[in-house]
Amino acid sequence: MKSSRVHYTGILFLLPSLTGVLIFVLLPFADVIRRSFTGMPDHQWAGLDNYINVFRNEAFQLAAGNTLRFLAVCMPLLILSSLAISVYLSGQTRIGQFLKNAYLVPMAIPVASVVILWKVLFHKQGLLSGLLSMVGLAPVDWMNSKYAFWVLVFSYVWKNIGYNIVLWMAGLSSIPTSIYEAARVDGAGEWKLFTRITLPNLFKVFYTIVILSLLNSFKVFREAYLVAGNYPDQSMYLVQHLFQNWYRELSLDKLSAAAVVIAVGITMLVLPMQKAFYDERPERMAKRKKTAGKSQTKLKKVRI
Repeated sequence: MKSSRVHYTGILFLLPSLTGVLIFVLLPFADVIRRSFTGMPDHQWAGLDNYINVFRNEAFQLAAGNTLRFLAVCMPLLILSSLAISVYLSGQTRIGQFLKNAYLVPMAIPVASVVILWKVLFHKQGLLSGLLSMVGLAPVDWMNSKYAFWVLVFSYVWKNIGYNIVLWMAGLSSIPTSIYEAARVDGAGEWKLFTRITLPNLFKVFYTIVILSLLNSFKVFREAYLVAGNYPDQSMYLVQHLFQNWYRELSLDKLSAAAVVIAVGITMLVLPMQKAFYDERPERMAKRKKTAGKSQTKLKKVRI
């Protein structure tokens, strides 16, 4: 009886959040799925015509290709660089706290300030072009050239690296130091410690960071939109630009179909990662406990 009461109490605590998700997320998305199979403006059944038109649309092909390229470049760069910095900071005592705070500063800067910074740096008459003129080179309109994509990459990494560092360091602090001590007693070097102890214990943190980095990658659209407008350089024309333009044109049929395609694509990325990182099979858990037990035993013998 007591356990059932606790069970229902938990449901009551979750009910407000679940109600909000149902009303503001699930029901609107169900309506988007319905609209993806109807035409505009008559709302007649269109079957798969909207999806076929979306995949044949050159703007969608360009935006989807740029978005995939952006994710393929940014996510490994952000995750690996933030992990390297976190491992370095975890061994620092004096300047570690100062550097952690410094990396979090970009997150506190408002989007409007970031846009002004972009214009000061990357405008054709901006600071970087001025430096090029000083050395005799022609000024570059960075946001309307092939460099626009890399400006977007830099903005994303600079804006999100501090948050990832905090998450990595939280995972590093949860690893018992006794495991490292036992491994060093066995003669393990720093690379062995990193590959055999640090990385395996950061798998779940890695999953969280990948998901959050994936979600944050869609927020970089704000800066790009405020700087370059609806139609920026082709190299940085992302799916969010396409959605904005279709919404402005009230092309809700194509917009709904494309939204469903993106949602399915993200789900297909997230679910395999969730299964891979949260697959706690009995044999895996037993192996981890056995390894940890051996390390503790060796450390006790050395201390005795």
